[in-house]
Amino acid sequence: MSDAVLTPTGEGAASVDSPPDVGARLRDLREQQGMSARSLAKKLGISPSAVSQIERGVLQPSVSRLIAITDALGIPLASVFDARSDVVADVEATAGGFALQRAQHASSVVLESGVTFRRLSPGRTPGVDYFESIYPPGASAHGEDDLFRHDGYEVGTMISGELTIDFDEERVILRPGDAISFPCSRPHRIHNTGGTDAVAQWLIVHAER
Repeated sequence: MSDAVLTPTGEGAASVDSPPDVGARLRDLREQQGMSARSLAKKLGISPSAVSQIERGVLQPSVSRLIAITDALGIPLASVFDARSDVVADVEATAGGFALQRAQHASSVVLESGVTFRRLSPGRTPGVDYFESIYPPGASAHGEDDLFRHDGYEVGTMISGELTIDFDEERVILRPGDAISFPCSRPHRIHNTGGTDAVAQWLIVHAER
């Protein structure tokens, strides 16, 4: 029995060690869906200019904006982590397939306020987004004070630091070892009210698209 070797496939495949350009990746995904920037802007309730600035890297999207964009495009959040759509991190076993991701190949994206998302799922997992978030002190998933909602059902486990989740009528503070689950349709806001980086792991389960 030999150790599996994780190798990206596809002619000229990009290295998964390099974090993808979020804006350029979102533009590629939008074009793959056959949606115009104007149509996406209308779905998001923002101007086409704002969409252009995000795609050109002039503006970094917030967590809530990134999720809103992937929801509007009808694609999994995990799609954003791939620098190219043809980079596949799947390794096929002799008897059935499996996916393997070595630690050094984990892909991450940096968003507004320095929030970092790192994909934890080793391959494409339809209907499921599994990732780690790192919120620096003072960082928020949403740029404003109001709450937001999105598709799916969310399950989170706190690894280190402290995260605060504001719901419509209550506030929950998560500390290491704490876990929470809630429908993403419930208005909420995630932010770091502590003095150190807040690290958590999240599973978002989507209905079949």
